[in-house]
Formats: sequence, C-alpha cells, structure tokens
Amino acid sequence: MDRLESMSVVLAVAEAGSLSAAARRQKMPLATVSRKVSELEEHLQTKLFHRSSRALVPTDAGRSYVAAAKRILADLTEAERVAAGEYTTPRGDLSITTLVALGRLCLQPILAEFLAAFPEVDVQLILQDRTLNLLDEHIDVALRVGDLADSGLIAVRVGDIHRVACASPSYLKLRGTPKAPDDLSAHDCISYPALQSPGTWRFKRGQTEYAVPVRSRFIASNLESAIDAARAGIGITVVFSYLASDALRSGELIALLQDFQPPPQPVNFVYSPNRFMPAKLRAFLDFAVPRLRARLADMPRDVASRKQRA
Repeated sequence: MDRLESMSVVLAVAEAGSLSAAARRQKMPLATVSRKVSELEEHLQTKLFHRSSRALVPTDAGRSYVAAAKRILADLTEAERVAAGEYTTPRGDLSITTLVALGRLCLQPILAEFLAAFPEVDVQLILQDRTLNLLDEHIDVALRVGDLADSGLIAVRVGDIHRVACASPSYLKLRGTPKAPDDLSAHDCISYPALQSPGTWRFKRGQTEYAVPVRSRFIASNLESAIDAARAGIGITVVFSYLASDALRSGELIALLQDFQPPPQPVNFVYSPNRFMPAKLRAFLDFAVPRLRARLADMPRDVASRKQRA
C-alpha cells in the first residue's frame, strides 16, 4: 500500500464528500478509490468514514487522520519545492486565475512580458467568470474584483475599476442621450445578468439609489458579448471600465450617466499564506503589480475624457 497516495485519496474523499466526487478529482476509477480507503482502514484497524447512500462523513478518528494527512502532504509539497530550488530561483509552473475579459485585456499582455523575463517559469492562465477556490483547484494566485471576504488569503491591491454605461454614437443619434437613469425606460438595453438584472438596472448618486425598470433587447452571457452588441448599435449597456476603455478612447462608444454610477470596486491579487513564498510567485507579483496598477490607473481618465466629448 502506497500510504502517501492513500492519504491523498482519503483527503480528497473528505473534502469532496463522496467516493465518486473524489474519484473525479483524483482522476482515478471509482473502484480504485473505494479500495484504497478500505485498505487504509484495514491498515489502521479503524473506520474513517460513516457511509450512507448519500454521502461519506468522517468519523472522529477520520477527522483526526484527515487533519494530520493534510499537514503531512503540505509539508511534503513544501519540502519538494525547497529541494527543487523553487524558493530561491523563479522556476516551475505558476497557475493564475481571473475573470475572462479582465485576464484577456489586462493581464495577458503583462504575462507575455513576464514569460520573456523569466524563461524557467511556465504559466497556466485560468479564465473563469466565477470565483475558484485556490486550495481546491491548486491555484497559486488570483486577480479578483470587488470587496474580499475574510477568507485568510493575502491581498495585494492593484487598483480600482468602475462601471460604465455606454452606447454607440449611431444609437444615440437615433434614439437620443439619456441624462438620468429614469430616461432608460425609453431606450433599448443590453444586459449582462451578473452585473445588472435584465429587468431592473440600479444606479446611485450620493446617498440616493435608483432602481430603474428597463427593456433588455439583448441579454449577453459575458461582458465581451455585451460590449460588442453596444458597438453594433443594439442599445445601451453597462460594463466594467477595463472592457470599455479602448472603445471609449476610439469613439466607438460614448460614456453615459457617469454621475449615477456606484463607487469603484477594488482589484486585488490574492494568494494563500505560506511560511515561504515560492520565488516564482514573488517574481510574478513584483513584476505584475506595478504594471497592472499603471494600466488600471489610466482607465478612469479614459472614461472621463470620453464623457466630456459626449
């Protein structure tokens, strides 16, 4: 019996809550996972899980074993990193996650420079419009938008982003320019549900909040689709400043209702605390943070200048 492998399997079962979910996570046949748990229980001469038709729940002995296994496997991973020189020389695989459009437009150009500067580091960029668990997904660092929950992660602030309501000049010439949120009732709207409800858009000016009924002629599954629809003259949309910046600068889109937008949202790199930070992660943060700060700092000025032209 490979005890380290069995530890990994038991830990996966405890975290996933079932044999089948653990099998998918470990990329093993279900029968293999079940056999390894049984072999380890036989070796320890104790039951690690209460089994039912719905889930596996750790016993008292199982909880103690899982906690110890987690520490042992973490120490082993750290020892391997030290032996490989990962804490002294930037090298190895670096996994990064962020939102799809933010990663493509803001982070990927910086990564191209980083890879050229650090030839021994390989990067996996995971673009998802949802929050991934860094520990469960084995991710080194995430770039996140919005206020952070108290999760124990370390955060490095890189800037802020704003919401921007915008439309194409051709649409505004045909339908007129809204001056206040209530004017949107007479307009066609383009909604991205994760940012604004397709039936009601929300704005804020000072302490006054506005909930405005809108007609969403187009509902997009991602922000890039929403901005493309606005460029095509379908209607008015609300997106983040980093996505609208180039179109506002070129005049393809005009910023609207800027006095009614909520406060900007923070943007942070977040990563798990560790006794030693891998050199690849330190090198990446030292390289990316100032460049991303500069990139994000330009975006509010883009919006403001375009607003004045409108």
